Amino acid sequence: MNFQPHEDSSNFPMLREIKEETSVNLACKILHFCETAKDEWIIFSWDGTNTPSNVICSKLEEEINCPLPLQLEPLPLSREVLCTLPVAGSILRIMFDKVVVKNHLHLLNVDKWVKFMNIHLKVVDGLWLGVFSPQSRLRYTPNEDSLIVERQRLSDEQLFPKPLFITEEVNQDHATPVTLMTVLTHSKVTAKFKCVVRVVAAMPYLAKNLLSSIGKYRMQLTLEDSTARVHAFVTGKDGETLFDGYPSIDELTRKLNRLLGVTGIKDAPRDPPWVSVCLKSYYVSKTDVWGSRNFKIFGIKIVGDT
Repeated sequence: MNFQPHEDSSNFPMLREIKEETSVNLACKILHFCETAKDEWIIFSWDGTNTPSNVICSKLEEEINCPLPLQLEPLPLSREVLCTLPVAGSILRIMFDKVVVKNHLHLLNVDKWVKFMNIHLKVVDGLWLGVFSPQSRLRYTPNEDSLIVERQRLSDEQLFPKPLFITEEVNQDHATPVTLMTVLTHSKVTAKFKCVVRVVAAMPYLAKNLLSSIGKYRMQLTLEDSTARVHAFVTGKDGETLFDGYPSIDELTRKLNRLLGVTGIKDAPRDPPWVSVCLKSYYVSKTDVWGSRNFKIFGIKIVGDT
């Protein structure tokens, strides 16, 4: 194989520099690969940097019948596989064109750095996806390659977006933020976390529907950071804290719109802001604690101009 260790770094953008609907060369580590359907394979690739966040084009009213996916593959990865993946840095899914699957599967090795040539990038449901086509190429690269050395150095610098002052902790403990991948792979079923996320979907999304028949808050939010998406529930007193009691429908709508990045322009794409949240993990079945693990938001309130 031709390693070519001194290639121009400008020809190999990092994941933090990628743009939609372009074809690029990438220097990444293969973390995992699997068959998601017959003759459909996905590579999980990583270079230690965070992909840019995307606008959300789906309509909030579609969330009930066509919810935003938590991942691009049909089924989530097992916890066993998840726990082998890095907790910082975005993981880019690269899908094999069916035409090239059989010719390249035997070349794939997990935990090896590679150079992908001519990978087409697109955004699906707000998530980045690479496509390995018949025009794409793959070659393995030594760890001493200057491109790889730079990416390994950057992977040690865990950076979080600066959250806007939209949410505030009620009981500030100055905890260090962690990524959603850290939350998903935490060694304990029940734990508390502080994260910097975007709220990309809500169900229900109308303020008038946030209360149950007995007048208690109950809703599901879809949270996203550069590493993962998760569902988090807001119920009961945690909802009272988040929305500062039971404000009017108009005020509740303004608070929700700020979280979701709703601009007021009909059918306009949304760009939800980065906000700080506190998450608590819990289980609902003692016989399957990991399989029934859920998350809920607690101890934060929406502040600032509404």
